[in-house]
Amino acid sequence: MTSTPHSTTHTSRVFALETMDVPGGTETILRGGRHLFPLLPQAFEGIRRIGVIGWGPQGRAQALNLRDSLAGTDIRVTVGLRPNSTSAADARAHGFTEADGTLGDWLAVTADSDLVILLIADAALAAHHQEIFATLEPGAVIGLSHGFLLGHLRSYGGEFPPGHGVIAVCPKGMGDSVRRLYEQGAEINGAGINSSFAVHADPDGRATDLALGWSVALGSPYTFRTTLDSEYLSDIVGERAILLGAVHGIVESLYTRFRLAGDDETTAYEKSCENVTGPIARTISHEGIRAVREGLAPADRDTFDRAYTATYRPARDLVAEIYDEVADGTELRSVILAEQRLGARPMSGISGSPMWAAGERVRARRAERELPVEPFTAGVFVATMTAQIDEFAERGHPWSEIVNESVIEAVDSLLPYMRARDVAYMVDNCSRTARLGARRWGPRFQSAYEQIAYPAAELPASDALLAAFDTHPAHEALAAAAKLRPSVDISVA
Repeated sequence: MTSTPHSTTHTSRVFALETMDVPGGTETILRGGRHLFPLLPQAFEGIRRIGVIGWGPQGRAQALNLRDSLAGTDIRVTVGLRPNSTSAADARAHGFTEADGTLGDWLAVTADSDLVILLIADAALAAHHQEIFATLEPGAVIGLSHGFLLGHLRSYGGEFPPGHGVIAVCPKGMGDSVRRLYEQGAEINGAGINSSFAVHADPDGRATDLALGWSVALGSPYTFRTTLDSEYLSDIVGERAILLGAVHGIVESLYTRFRLAGDDETTAYEKSCENVTGPIARTISHEGIRAVREGLAPADRDTFDRAYTATYRPARDLVAEIYDEVADGTELRSVILAEQRLGARPMSGISGSPMWAAGERVRARRAERELPVEPFTAGVFVATMTAQIDEFAERGHPWSEIVNESVIEAVDSLLPYMRARDVAYMVDNCSRTARLGARRWGPRFQSAYEQIAYPAAELPASDALLAAFDTHPAHEALAAAAKLRPSVDISVA
């Protein structure tokens, strides 16, 4: 299945939009910042009550950011939770309380809201969306931060309820990043996590400005347009590939490779996990993908080239397989089946692998020296990232979505957290949907690289693949997006 190319041009009656040059054309985007906050009441015209349903990482971050951005207006942000939710105490600790009407039962909050932002877990949304739909007040707008519900509705022939706007604002980072960078934005205007937005249903013509206002209120440095279909595909594929699942497979396979070559545990960890989450991610974030290769000495560049060209095709095959299974609903069904099987039972962790015991030692000695880019590791990681970029481009995704889902979200949101805590921690503590996907596909990447890519890396590099990498249009797209990047890195405690 191939996603249909779609227009990324849109207009706004509230915000001044900009045009960004991308390979093959232009895209219309909104540059964010706190200087736009005075325009929010106009963007939220007709909205007096926003119900944020759920208090996971995204629910917490979005409720807090919306409340802070809309302070001083007559728009009220209320959190809705299921009965006996264990999250209620934390919501109260952050200032949402039953006493002032900003915390309540999820269905009661839904019934009382003009914009209902559904941020409960995917499995819960699949199980309870009909109850929520039945509770909506006439004309209320449904807000999503993920296209999972659309995929689920299509899996059984369901539809969103008629007469309701359906919009999405999808931050390209985890909830903790959305909140942390918003708080940093109090000091540096524009600090935040980029977001895509989608207008799926617009019965009264106000959906675009409402979605843009929501994104601005979250602190997004820039906002680009997508569709709910495209967002769902790119997001689910990405978290199983370069955002999480493939990262797990990459560092596990590389750690084993370096150990077999004679490195001790700490050195092997530094050359694998620490290198991906540190110097490689930092170089891509500030200088672009091509800069990773260009910064290497000639001998190291040859090592990079052999690793890159040996890894690219196995990586591309896996990303294509993931994409097909997401597009035809197989991956969604596997998540729902796993949720039904597991229920409330906790999943076993992956952090028992021997490599993770070295993490604490490595983090403890970071101050002693600055690690250089490890060329073989860099070649494997960059090849996997490029493979995802190419698959998305071939399937018709817009360039803003491609570089955000394949590059920016990785190096500016997720990898910094993996550096602070390690990849295993992230896999064991992310959303259930992402965790299930990473646990399913991470070992596939690991085995493909150990069995196919690494033996092939002993052969000379492919000049054709290197030429394609050197002239890749992603470099142009990423450079355009980088002009909108805030001059601040996320601070991870």
